[in-house]
This record gives sequence, structure tokens and C-alpha cells, in this order.
Amino acid sequence: MASKLPSRLTPRLYLDQHQDELTAFLQKIIRLRTVNPPGENYGAITQLLATSLRDLGLQVRRLPVPRAFQNKALPGLFGYPRYNVIGFWNAGAKKTIHFNAHYDVVPVSGRWRHGSAFNPMLERGWIYGRGSADMKGAIASIIFALQALRQTGVRLNFNVEVSFVADEETDSALGTGWITQYGKLRADYAVVGEGGEGNAICCGHNGVVWLNVQVHGKAAHGSLPTQGINALEKMAALVLALGGYKRQLRRQTFRAPNGEMLRPTINIGGVFSAGEGGKVNTVPAAASFTIDRRVLPNENVRTAERELTAFLKKAARQIPQCRITVNKISDNFSCYRPPSHPLFTALQASVTRIRRRPTNFVVSTGFNDMHFFAQVKKIPTVGYGPGGIDYHGVDERARVKDLVDSAKIYADLLTTFQG
Repeated sequence: MASKLPSRLTPRLYLDQHQDELTAFLQKIIRLRTVNPPGENYGAITQLLATSLRDLGLQVRRLPVPRAFQNKALPGLFGYPRYNVIGFWNAGAKKTIHFNAHYDVVPVSGRWRHGSAFNPMLERGWIYGRGSADMKGAIASIIFALQALRQTGVRLNFNVEVSFVADEETDSALGTGWITQYGKLRADYAVVGEGGEGNAICCGHNGVVWLNVQVHGKAAHGSLPTQGINALEKMAALVLALGGYKRQLRRQTFRAPNGEMLRPTINIGGVFSAGEGGKVNTVPAAASFTIDRRVLPNENVRTAERELTAFLKKAARQIPQCRITVNKISDNFSCYRPPSHPLFTALQASVTRIRRRPTNFVVSTGFNDMHFFAQVKKIPTVGYGPGGIDYHGVDERARVKDLVDSAKIYADLLTTFQG
């Protein structure tokens, strides 16, 4: 009897056979402490990522952000230059799909299960480490999806453009914001590697306004508090007044495609502090706190900022001797597109094929870099990646199966979507 011929190696089979390499690559880039702020090791990681893309045959540009541009956005951080990497695979197609992921991570606190957040360990199918979920895992999935396609020789329906970017964990101005303005991208469609995960695809996200509120008092001796103006007490009264504003916002809603009802939120005091000269027996002359205002896709960021600022100033006038200054820290726009475009349905089909479960569309309560592609480049944009658990927290981790599945989904999209 004739022996059975071996089956042709497919991207899915390749990724199953090389998941240990994917895991090792993710551990390697987690070890590079790309903490932002201030922006550590950006040079080293972008050199590594640029080399990885060149090894796959992509045309690669490693672009430093001009120092004048950086100094305007981040004065005083010349010692931490910003870089973005853009790769291009010319497959001879008429259109191009862009894959985007950021390499910066948030600072670390707390005691981690395996000692160090930057010594990534594999345990029971999970990789522990800062950035494993947000979002170096997506970088690994993108690179290994391209490697699987190269090694198996599968024909692509699209050219592939890739960006690995800085500073998403601050405001993206020197990362995706910069490349969508100055990076000369060739994208017709975009996939951002976060926002959606598992059986959920992201078709939009909330925006945000960050404000810092300074409360001005008058210092005095602690034994004579009536001779001063206690900035902390005025701040407390102002924070209580914001409770009414929170209730007012609850009346605004946005229904996501999966039926979830979203409402705008306010988080008060992610950062709060007293002014200089604080002492236990001194009336505090200054106090400050921050406000994180999430903006729904059917709201306007500028209007949200204006209305919140007006409320704060009106509330302060109603509190005796309460003087405030309101400064904007930054903002990010929301975005949303109904998931009827062929890109959305094609990705839905790919996720369903790989994960073998029904797939739905969601709107993220957080923000990510989707809006730059959707609003600046004005191209259909979706969010999907491997995700994980405990983003920004202790014991952040990503599941190896999800990393491999995401790589399979990216590869499947590039070979089945007809555009």
C-alpha cells in the first residue's frame, strides 16, 4: 500500500509547532523595561523589533521622533528619545492591511508572584510579566503570524504594514499620533492589537479628558486655623459637589452592538497632593486632584471638557472662599463604526474559525489607538489581540493559547479577507 503523503504545512500548523518560540520571543521583549513614563529602553526594543521585521523580509523604517517635536510634547525628557518602527511587506496586492501595537508599559508596583515583573515566567500556560497583556503579547502574535505566512509560502490577499509605537500609555502623541500624521502610511484598513480579545471584537472605544484641579487656600498656623483658608477642606467640598455631576452623567447612554449599555464615568483623584510647605501644624495653602472623564462615542470630547470645567468653576463659586484653577492634562478621542463593513465581518469569520465559538462586537470603555486610524486616516479600523489578565496590575499575564490563536487569526484574515 502506498504511504500517505504528508499534508501541506499551513500557518495554523506552523504556529502550533512554534508556540515555544513565540513564548520565548515575548519573554525576551518583556525583559526590556520599556516603562513609560519616562520612556526607558525605547532605543533597544525598537532596534530588536526592526531587526525581527527585516529578518522576515519586510522593508523597515525605524523613525526617531524629531527632537523639537518631542521637546514640545515632553519638555525635559531629551534623555529618553522616542522611536517608532514601520514595516511593509509588498505582496503585490492592491490594498494594504495595517497592524498596530505599542511597546511601552506602565510602571510597576506591588509584590509579584514570580519576584520581578521584568523576569517573565511561564506557569500553567500563562506568561507573567509587565506588558504580557498590554500589549507586548500582541507584538509577538503579529510577528509570528507574519513568520508563519513566510515559512508556509501562503499567498496573501493584501500587502501588510506594521507599526510598533511609543507612548500609548501616556497620550500616543509621539507614537500612533505621530505616525498617522508623519509616517507616510499606505494602509487601507487597520487592526489595532487591543480593545477586543477572546470572542469579542472591538469596533469602537470611549474617549477621555484628563484634568488637574488646583485649589488655592491660605497658609496659617495650625493653632489659628480661622486665620487661614484650608485648601484641603475646600477640595473636599468640591469633590462632594462632583457627586451631583456624576448622577447627571448617568442619564447619557450609548448602546454597543452586543447590547451593553455604556454610560460616561468620572474617576476623581487618581493623583492628588498638597502644596509645598505642608506640615501637621500648618493650614494647607494648596491642594490638587485629577479627574478622569470617560467620553462615550456619541459624545464630543471638546464639549465634555467644556461642560466639566464650567461645572467645576460654578461649584467653586458656591463654596465660600474656594478658588480653583483647572488645567487640562490631555485628552483622547472616542471612535465607533457600526460593524457592517467587510473588514469587520471578515475578522469575525476568522475569529470564529480559529476559536470555534460565536463572536460579538464590543465598544471598549477604555481608549486605545484605534481612533487615530479611524479619524485621522479615516480608514476602517478594528481592535483585536490576545489580551490577558490584570492589565496595569500586579501579576499581569497572558495565556499562551490566546497568543497563538491571535497569530492564527491575523494570518487567516490576510489570506481569506477579499477586501
